[in-house]
Amino acid sequence: MQSSFVYRVTNKYRTVFYTGVTNDLRKRVAEHHNGNGSKFTSKYQITDLIYFEEFSEIKQAIAREKQIKNWKKEWKLDLIKSLNPKFETLEY
Repeated sequence: MQSSFVYRVTNKYRTVFYTGVTNDLRKRVAEHHNGNGSKFTSKYQITDLIYFEEFSEIKQAIAREKQIKNWKKEWKLDLIKSLNPKFETLEY
């Protein structure tokens, strides 16, 4: 079974964030870097992967993405800080 991911990307200033879901994290992050991620991520130059979670089923990843998107901004930042306190760009 193929893994699925919920991920968060940000701009170089760490001021704008995007939460997404994918079944190919490497490819999706590369798309963001090339300006092909989405209109929103292209507009705000959101290219740096700073957080991700892996799931065994896409339905789980989609449910988690929806959950995170409904959170307050502070909670989303705390989630990132729990695994990446310095908001460093992650390699996957």
